[in-house]
Amino acid sequence: MAERNRARKGYKMRKARIILIIVIVLLALIVSLQNTETVETKFLLLTVSMPRVLLLLLTFTLGFVGGMITASFILKTSDKSRVKGKPEQK
Repeated sequence: MAERNRARKGYKMRKARIILIIVIVLLALIVSLQNTETVETKFLLLTVSMPRVLLLLLTFTLGFVGGMITASFILKTSDKSRVKGKPEQK
């Protein structure tokens, strides 16, 4: 009986995950279709023309990578303090 309930729960979670992925893909498609016009972006002395969706994707990617680098640095620092025997400060 318990095994059957676990199987149902696993099926519901898979179904919910698939629905969530479909919704996210549809939202990304809508955003990309609505942001196809060309925009000028100035960075230091450089001016670049690109579709707005490409600028959004580039900005998202840079933010994601920056967050991952920062998180790994913070985790590495907290691991070093644990190894040295210092209690973590909160």
